[in-house]
Amino acid sequence: MRCPFCGNVDTQVKDSRPAEDHAAIRRRRFCPSCSGRFTTYERVQLRDLVVIKTNGRREEFDRDKLERSIRIALQKRPVEPERMDQMISGIVRRLESMGDTDIPSSKIGEIVMESLARIDTVAYVRFASVYMNFQAVGDFDRFMSQLRPTPASK
Repeated sequence: MRCPFCGNVDTQVKDSRPAEDHAAIRRRRFCPSCSGRFTTYERVQLRDLVVIKTNGRREEFDRDKLERSIRIALQKRPVEPERMDQMISGIVRRLESMGDTDIPSSKIGEIVMESLARIDTVAYVRFASVYMNFQAVGDFDRFMSQLRPTPASK
């Protein structure tokens, strides 16, 4: 593993332990050249996924991009980082086990919204406002009215 600080290719593993509910291995590394310390994660990747964007463009699936968008939605929400990591790993496993390597971005968005709805409704609404491209307050109102329970008829 190349040192991110000095570029030395001879780094040493100082500690390894399971991470993300045993879905990854967390390794603490040390660079003898610059004395830098850094962490790496090793995950199983079942297949190379390709995301099909709404405009037809194809791009390689990026777990980090998925993680960033979920972290933004969950920013300042009372959700433990471990729970967030478990959710992200679950989404990736679900995508990898779909059987197809080409996955529409809309399907990824639906799965993320499903997962967020189960753990935090505010994060769900935040993600949905970007994913569904709300342009006006009316769009937001319509979406929120679908979330509110309808009063029981008398």
